[in-house]
Amino acid sequence: MKELHFDQFSVLCQEPVPGPDLSGFSGQAAAEALRFHQSLPDYAETPLVSLGCLSAQAQVKAVFVKDESARFGLKAFKGLGGSYCMFRILCERLGLDPAESDYRTFLREDIRQACGGITFVTATDGNHGKGVSWAAKQFGCRARVFMPKGTVEVRRRAIEEAGSATAEITQWNYDRTVQHAASVAERNGWILIQDTAWEGYEKVPAWIIQGYLTLALEALGQMNGLTPTHLFLQAGVGSMAGGIEAFFVNRCREHPPLVSIVEPEEAACVYRSALAGDGLAHPVTGNPVTIMAGLNCGTPCSIVWPVLRDCSSYFCACRDTVTEQGMRAYASPAGNDPAVVSGESGAVTYGLLLSILSSEALRSLFRINRESVILLISTEGDTDPDGYRRVVGG
Repeated sequence: MKELHFDQFSVLCQEPVPGPDLSGFSGQAAAEALRFHQSLPDYAETPLVSLGCLSAQAQVKAVFVKDESARFGLKAFKGLGGSYCMFRILCERLGLDPAESDYRTFLREDIRQACGGITFVTATDGNHGKGVSWAAKQFGCRARVFMPKGTVEVRRRAIEEAGSATAEITQWNYDRTVQHAASVAERNGWILIQDTAWEGYEKVPAWIIQGYLTLALEALGQMNGLTPTHLFLQAGVGSMAGGIEAFFVNRCREHPPLVSIVEPEEAACVYRSALAGDGLAHPVTGNPVTIMAGLNCGTPCSIVWPVLRDCSSYFCACRDTVTEQGMRAYASPAGNDPAVVSGESGAVTYGLLLSILSSEALRSLFRINRESVILLISTEGDTDPDGYRRVVGG
């Protein structure tokens, strides 16, 4: 493991090693999630944006951005995980076969009535809670959402407006808010639907991660026969990053992509865990502050930590200035490349990539050349409109 420090970010470099079980995030798991999502009335494939002008300027084969800003009208990808997981939980609770059921099954009056008595609980930095609120409304359930200290009010309101949830900002950091949500669920007999895992709580977050695979399967089908040589994936607890990484490493076993895990410097729990070098996941304590609210998490998800640890080539901890650069560059693209509205947690990988592409030494470090096919995921749009305008302007 080699650690290097640059002006706006630090990076750990390693050679991936075989070992972690990737079967839970296979093409079959992705296909099952996609089949369910396609049954939802608001389902539509999100665009895969090709940045052709940037690719030509940077002398790479292709740069693709999966733009999740319009997913289900929620401005973020998280509804994929919340809805699929809720579907699997309700199938289990009501004795339905998930292989023979989809969203239309839940339009039956008897099933709708049964769902009306079910309450889901979660903790969130914003987008996951919005997805849970929206999904609960689709199924006719109720939801309670708890948010960590420092959450802006617009994110709390957006959760309530998205569906059927009541949302509350606590006085604790993210990890402590998760503990509170779990305690409330147990005390009231409600169902915890959390997008991170710990010992004894693995099945539900695994379903959430499988829900995220829909975007990976969509992206693969939109790449005109290409497969990524480089993946840049942002991480909070790492659920999305680990699931997408496992899917592509599984799918491209002969030539797996080089994966960079990207986090805010102040809340880089995956980076710090990798740096420790003991194979264990380590938390970031205290109350870290970053504009990347959706990535401001303290403990890596135990389900995907082995994937992140063993399959990634780079771990990057970035200052907020990196995502600000990415937000502005997405909004004002090169040449006639299409603009992308990307929020604070969505643009950090692009800001990092631009820094890499501008330096021959960094291009060499990240093994980027004329044959590179680079895939990014813009995970959110302007989920904090005021914050977005402050950075991008206008």
